[in-house]
Amino acid sequence: MQKINLTEKFSLIREHWNPRIAGELNGQLVKLVKFQGPFTWHHHENEDEMFLVVKGRFRMDFREKDLDREEWIEQGEFVIVPRGVEHRPFAEEECEVLLFEPASTLNTGNIEDKFTRKTLERV
Repeated sequence: MQKINLTEKFSLIREHWNPRIAGELNGQLVKLVKFQGPFTWHHHENEDEMFLVVKGRFRMDFREKDLDREEWIEQGEFVIVPRGVEHRPFAEEECEVLLFEPASTLNTGNIEDKFTRKTLERV
């Protein structure tokens, strides 16, 4: 058992859109990632995702049943994206985010592109 200092761990992350594993529990991963700019539109067939803003803010864009919408997620807030919902995070300025999701979750879901990270480092 070991405590995690989020400020310290985020200070070790230099790249954007490159999640790092900070912890594991019950088949789930706690990931830390810095956002800046637009990510890839994607969805996850089998997993829900939770995004908790630790510092800054970002916009989550959604596409559901021919309805596009967006939601700003502010510091101290979180959003859960249900499996199957197409989404894209976007951050105007650098933002620090904690992700909570099954260990099997690929960061780009059904898409493979320059943002895809098949293997994650620990922080």
